[in-house]
Amino acid sequence: MLQRIFAPERFTGWHFLAIMLGWFGIVIGVNLFMAWNATSSWTGLVVKNSYVASQQFNEVTAEKRRQLAMGWKATPAYEAGTLTLDMRDAARAPIADAIITAKLGRPSYEADDHMVQFAETAPGIYEGRTDLTAGVWNADVTVTGAGGDVWTRTLRFSVR
Repeated sequence: MLQRIFAPERFTGWHFLAIMLGWFGIVIGVNLFMAWNATSSWTGLVVKNSYVASQQFNEVTAEKRRQLAMGWKATPAYEAGTLTLDMRDAARAPIADAIITAKLGRPSYEADDHMVQFAETAPGIYEGRTDLTAGVWNADVTVTGAGGDVWTRTLRFSVR
């Protein structure tokens, strides 16, 4: 039976038409799927206006250098609904009496973004309550020290 179907003398224009429609149907289907994924996931937008951001490059760079010179470090840890930040200065001393907020979200998906406020539970140890699912998370941390110094950093961590 198969020999009769695939025999060279039996290949007709209808066979060719079916093969072409099947091939283009697959190509168009894959393209539609990829277009839907591209429009329903992360936009890739980092700044709203790249020209304005480029005009502020020198100021932003100077601010980042000032923050790096402070030598502050934040170490995140997540367990049982609590995100903990261990804040240390350049001498590894705890940074106490700071006000800390963070915008938590996935690196490439904006639907899970939310804000967390941290409270100091011990010198240099700050905790914020939040429910995070397994995977990779970013925390855009803003720390205002007791002296008014502002420090920002994006921390990436994993939740198991």
